[in-house]
Amino acid sequence: MSRFCAVVLSAGVGRRMNSDIPKQYLMLKDKPVLAHSLLAFEESDVDDIVIVCGAGDEEYIKKEFVEKYSLNKVRAITEGGAERYNSVYNGLLACKDADYVLIHDGARPYVSLDIIRRNMDEVVKYKAVVTAVKATDTVKISDENGFVESTPDRNRVFAMQTPQTFDYKIALEAYTGLIRKMEEGCSMNITDDAQVVELFSDKKVKLVEGDYSNIKITTPRDLE
Repeated sequence: MSRFCAVVLSAGVGRRMNSDIPKQYLMLKDKPVLAHSLLAFEESDVDDIVIVCGAGDEEYIKKEFVEKYSLNKVRAITEGGAERYNSVYNGLLACKDADYVLIHDGARPYVSLDIIRRNMDEVVKYKAVVTAVKATDTVKISDENGFVESTPDRNRVFAMQTPQTFDYKIALEAYTGLIRKMEEGCSMNITDDAQVVELFSDKKVKLVEGDYSNIKITTPRDLE
């Protein structure tokens, strides 16, 4: 049987929330934002959960999340890095005996069991999949001066979500390649996990149906 590990990222500081409390620790209804994400994976068919948190938050995560909400699938709590890609890499290293890994932003509290299941089913077939929804607005590509350069076909434009799910070896090798490039002084604008796999492997990434409610909490308006 294949083993699935969810890496839940919770190391961000959330500067755009204008709050002294990291956004993933803010209350959403009766629970912190992060608890909603973790409980979704706890209730899913994944085997293990790795939580990547801010430096020094390990005991807080253990007490206020793992113990408080009886998260029995959590196998490791590990420290994040300076950038998101560093945090993902640390999370991947903390996975044990994983065949597949689901990488999820802890600030996406409304990830559903259906989305998780679709990712798990599709990654076995395609080895690299990303949760996405079709763009509902027309998208424009600008030039360097802010003028419209082109208008892509909206039917082929998708907004990325998480989880983004990969064969574990493919993800680890891709992120190892990225870290090596960064350490060599290469500057790269990395915005999601699929991009890392696109750049550092020969594997094509398959889109998996997401949900428009699976938003990321980034601003105070999002929390409302």
